[in-house]
Amino acid sequence: MTTGVQPGEPMLRLQEVRKHFPVRSAHLLERTTEQVHAVDGVSLTVSRGETLGLVGETGCGKSTLARCIAGLVGLTSGQIWFEGRRIDSLSTRQMRPLRRDIQVVFQDPYGSLNPRRRVGSIIGDPFAVHGLVSGTARRRAVQDLMEMVGLNPEHYNRFPAEFSGGQRQRIGVARALALHPKLVICDEPVSALDVSIQAQIINLLLDLQSELGLTYVFISHDLSVVRHVSDRIAVMYLGRIAEVAPSDELFDRTRHPYTRALLSALPAPDPDLADSRSRIVLSGDVPSPVHPPSGCRFHPRCPKATRECTEVEPDLAPVLDDGAEHLAACLHPLEVGEDLTRARPSVHPAGRTVTTEVPT
Repeated sequence: MTTGVQPGEPMLRLQEVRKHFPVRSAHLLERTTEQVHAVDGVSLTVSRGETLGLVGETGCGKSTLARCIAGLVGLTSGQIWFEGRRIDSLSTRQMRPLRRDIQVVFQDPYGSLNPRRRVGSIIGDPFAVHGLVSGTARRRAVQDLMEMVGLNPEHYNRFPAEFSGGQRQRIGVARALALHPKLVICDEPVSALDVSIQAQIINLLLDLQSELGLTYVFISHDLSVVRHVSDRIAVMYLGRIAEVAPSDELFDRTRHPYTRALLSALPAPDPDLADSRSRIVLSGDVPSPVHPPSGCRFHPRCPKATRECTEVEPDLAPVLDDGAEHLAACLHPLEVGEDLTRARPSVHPAGRTVTTEVPT
């Protein structure tokens, strides 16, 4: 079976993807032209068989981007290409066959399953929607899927309430795999689970990827989890990509100040190392996505911000001596070993300062 992907061409390619949502006024008769810039110019590629981790603070646009890729929401502008075919402009009818190749594992294992339907029906829905196997063959296929994800096939007729949180997420994984997809978008699949259960689900996803040749877009706010599962990591801030690099390189040669701040918040397993490490506490709040800052989106909170950062929007490109796979959108990238906590406050044109607090 041919896929349509040319040699060297990525399975998934995003080009200047934007998704803006109109802001509704509290007054019925009042109209507004303001918009939330949820995703604002994202360009990424995902190769066949790899896992791209997508991280960032709550509200940075990760989940919206996932829904754009899956075709659950339309784009404001930009292009999405899957296996060499542009899919963002397809109609609902044209998109339907492609939904077999792109599936989603949702964040909430409690809210993503209908509590009034039996598990066998839930997992078997993709077969029914696409008019595939039915009757005894469907039941057998569903039970095979349950066994694949570590569930007891004999529990086919149970309701979701009879399963634990981790088991419910396994049900969601089984449903996503029913049609043998090529790309699976994991939208914070373990954030609602206990730590011990998180490890089980992550190991399950890794085993399934190895066994079935899956490609993942793994979304999370937990960098330690993303580092464990990802080949490459993209860091989002306020609707844009701040930095993207191979997983180990992102940790060892961090270029963007925002990425360094995120890494400084990771817990250290060694107490002595944790005591000796300075955490970077960013001043201020995340700016409004309705009125994002000019220039670099991160400049109001960046310890290295200069006047140039308020005026010039940095391109996502290699910096310093990095290769083509390590990109950062920063005018003043960090050198290896540079101590960001020693950066001096920088005065903005309006007289406001940016500070970095170091806990004592």
